[in-house]
Amino acid sequence: MTSSQSARQENGVHYFKKGWTLISLPGIRRFVILPLAVNVVLMGGAFWWLFSKLGEWIPAMMSKIPAWLSWLDYLVWPIVVLSVLLVFSYFFSTIANWIAAPFSGLLAEQLEARLTGKPLPDSGIWDIMKDLPRIMKREWQKLAYYLPRAVLLFALYFIPVFGQTVAPVLWFFFSAWMVVIQYCDYPFDNHKVSFADMRRSLGSNKIDNLQFGSLVSLFTMIPVLNLVILPVAVCGATAMWCDRYRAVYVKNNIDVNTTRT
Repeated sequence: MTSSQSARQENGVHYFKKGWTLISLPGIRRFVILPLAVNVVLMGGAFWWLFSKLGEWIPAMMSKIPAWLSWLDYLVWPIVVLSVLLVFSYFFSTIANWIAAPFSGLLAEQLEARLTGKPLPDSGIWDIMKDLPRIMKREWQKLAYYLPRAVLLFALYFIPVFGQTVAPVLWFFFSAWMVVIQYCDYPFDNHKVSFADMRRSLGSNKIDNLQFGSLVSLFTMIPVLNLVILPVAVCGATAMWCDRYRAVYVKNNIDVNTTRT
């Protein structure tokens, strides 16, 4: 699947920055409110609890390092902290995404209509709610894709020094890729593009998509900014869908996947 020449000129950084602009568009702001509220309540509470516990967890984790490697504390300590933040932020952002999925799908739908001038058949929150079983099935598909890979990465943390050094790097890029899948899935799923087809399409622009996912992952770990990142990521991913992938699956405003069924 090939992208248009103009879309190729824009990288993941562009779409991340564009997401911040799109959330403030007149007519779109009201669709930002619900996913934003979910993220503020859940991520705000979760990070407040995390920072109250870090003082206990980090010393406990550092105590697992063999005594003869204690001279590496200055190097391992920030890696351990980063690892906790990565795992924690992804875990709670996933929960927030599950709760906000119907509203994020609606935001992606309305923004796509604004960007293309071609509204989707579903046109409101009640239409989205009728699709809730399909939306939740899609969330389970993402979880099934995520879990076995996350378990393998988590196992690396039990390898002293080497695993604890390599695992955070691998976890960061894996989290970035999962962020791309998570947020790009809303516009793809609105057009009922299969999960496998979506992953293949995203893989065709993997470097650009990882730029987008990496920035979202970083902002998910930053207090205050992480409270608004969910709708920003949905908007950026929807803009990416419109520029890069929509033409592949939508012909003359008719869903390719719908016409096959």
